Amino acid sequence: MGNPDTYLDNHYIHRSNWLRAAVLGANDGIISVSSIAIGIATASVTREPIVLATVAGLVAGALSMAAGEYVSVSSQTDTEKADIEREAQELEDHPEEEMMNLAVIYEKRGLKKETALQVAKELTANDVLSAHVRDELGINEISQANPIQAALASGASFTVGGVLPLLVALFGPVHYLEYYLYTSSILSLMVLGAVAAKTGGSSISKAILRVTVWGTLAMGLTALVGYLFGVSV
Repeated sequence: MGNPDTYLDNHYIHRSNWLRAAVLGANDGIISVSSIAIGIATASVTREPIVLATVAGLVAGALSMAAGEYVSVSSQTDTEKADIEREAQELEDHPEEEMMNLAVIYEKRGLKKETALQVAKELTANDVLSAHVRDELGINEISQANPIQAALASGASFTVGGVLPLLVALFGPVHYLEYYLYTSSILSLMVLGAVAAKTGGSSISKAILRVTVWGTLAMGLTALVGYLFGVSV
């Protein structure tokens, strides 16, 4: 039969937490830093202000992503802890009523009333709180995220994504630099979308189309701002 945990580990949902943070960070790094570089490139004829703005955008963006992800996941974690504490108190005060609530949940999932009650009793015999947290609150090891892990993943992936436009800004020809930035960024987004879709088991073509459209829109609007307010520095 094999180890049941081995089969569970093969599911894509187990990758959702770190994959979401990594893809979001890298995608945001590419688009944000490229957009800043493109906006300055369309308004400048020299490399220095482009590189300076790109570095500033990379550093600020990475820190912002890490801080934002930490705060967001921490808030989620605090809410989950509060719900778990409340559930523990309810189990202490009304154990029979909570048992019936769990049985009703299983009954709604398709079990017969007697079977649902028996399942509830057996599942709660070993660890009653874990059973209620999982099936009544919907909290499990997959949905729970680590704030520090999420923050580091987002910040690091943003940095990785933002390094590409920085390299183009450093070494690409100043003349028509915005076009080099756009082309390299779109290609990177397409690769990122394909890898993320493959890792997550979703449609590669949809992922590529999605990142291409939104990336083009973001960078195009920023370039327009640069053209409108360009001061030829």
